[in-house]
Amino acid sequence: MIIAVDGPTASGKGTISKKLAAHFSLPHLDTGLLYRAVGRQVILNGGDPDNPSDALTAVSFPDELLDDPVLRNEATGSLASRASVHPAVRKALFERQRAFAEQDGGAVLDGRDIGTVIAPDADVKLFITASVEARAKRRFAEMEQRGVSITLEEITADLERRDARDTGRKDAPLVAARDAFVIDTSELGIEEAFAAALEAIETARAS
Repeated sequence: MIIAVDGPTASGKGTISKKLAAHFSLPHLDTGLLYRAVGRQVILNGGDPDNPSDALTAVSFPDELLDDPVLRNEATGSLASRASVHPAVRKALFERQRAFAEQDGGAVLDGRDIGTVIAPDADVKLFITASVEARAKRRFAEMEQRGVSITLEEITADLERRDARDTGRKDAPLVAARDAFVIDTSELGIEEAFAAALEAIETARAS
């Protein structure tokens, strides 16, 4: 069973995906981490993520970079959003993601174009969303726990910029697949959101 989980930053898609992978004993891939690694590698190379050539060169990042905690911070997330608008970068990472999805037994993948581009034939497609306000509050709380100095206003503005880039890019924009189950987590706790995802999966498998 292939489960595709898409949605904007801080919508809860990552947490839901991990819980689904554990529940169904499936391997999980956070595809956004690949783009974060590209964004980070661009900077390590002294390049510019807005430059297509610099971004494409960074696709050859070393595997150990995926374990770097720096990939999880807000600055790297913004770099990833900027690097991911380049079609050549997305094409270069496509096969890596597709191979993960097609492995024996299935998998859970989360990102922004899983159900539309990477695994359009997925058995189940979920689109996890939430209001900008709700997502900003979640990310702000997360940053506070990590001891990162940033304001709620700064996070809100960054999310709005990233949403605009992700939904407005020409190649593989962030959009719910036509046959995806849309789950709005704005007013849901983690367990409530997970329950909604499980219900959607059972509905899809029964159809």
